[in-house]
Amino acid sequence: MVSVAPSPDHETTHTPVVAVVGATASGKSALALALAESLPIGIVNADAMQLYRGMDIGTAKPTTAERRRVPHYGLDLLEISQAASVAQFRQYARTCIAGLADQGRLPVVVGGSALYLRAVLDQLDIPPTDPQVRERWNLQLKLRGSADLHEELRAVAPQAAAEIDPRNGRRIVRAMEVVELTGSFTARLPEPVSWRPTLWLGLRPERADLDIRISQRVEHMWQEGLVAEVARLQQQGLAHAPTASRAVGYQQVLEFLAGEVTAADAKVNMVAVTKKLARRQERTFRANTRIQWLDSSSDPQTEALERIANLPRVE
Repeated sequence: MVSVAPSPDHETTHTPVVAVVGATASGKSALALALAESLPIGIVNADAMQLYRGMDIGTAKPTTAERRRVPHYGLDLLEISQAASVAQFRQYARTCIAGLADQGRLPVVVGGSALYLRAVLDQLDIPPTDPQVRERWNLQLKLRGSADLHEELRAVAPQAAAEIDPRNGRRIVRAMEVVELTGSFTARLPEPVSWRPTLWLGLRPERADLDIRISQRVEHMWQEGLVAEVARLQQQGLAHAPTASRAVGYQQVLEFLAGEVTAADAKVNMVAVTKKLARRQERTFRANTRIQWLDSSSDPQTEALERIANLPRVE
């Protein structure tokens, strides 16, 4: 990831930031674009899968026309063969935020990836990573299975093991990697301490409304050419990509391309996994007491502007 703005330690460190958060399909990007009609802003993406070039339709990435309307950062930074690094993204995003503040623009961080949001906006210690160590533990996962590896984690870090689902191989591997590198691992994030003043604005549509939006979005993605997009990415090794392969929806299209399911069944499965993701995101954001929830059924743009107007201004 390349730097595009001054150092995040610049004197504008205390310039406020706005975070627009919520579950997938809740309307975050639309709200951010609407804010640009009234305010000089810049949008910093905090959706882990929108970091990848070529993953456009399936991640609901802002269109070229939308990017012309307002500066966007944090899109198309990685090839799908690359593993996303939270630590690298934090450095990149904070640099962008500082640069926007220097330009007199209000930084607006938009996304549904809670870890990425907290890594950027909070004082969060991110454990180190080592590709060789992780690959070794990934091999152990394939050979032994997640349950057996979870038992080994329980022996070396019992508290962390208690917080991790024995079926979640990815988190178990990450825990074992960190234990090997540092001697310990904490599965639960610490209480938040803000990096700089942040206004957290959340969108939380009614469950039935969100489900309808998700179904409509999936249908729209197929109409826009999602199958062709996944076919191209498949040629680039999507199925074996360390991070990109976990993008919601793409696996269902790969199953369709392989002839394992019909298009109709793939869509149904894609809607189901997207709803599951949305539920998980809702639970995570519900626990963040700093979020000021907007009324998605009325006029979230006006309500958001009113709250932004009360932010402290730094000369």
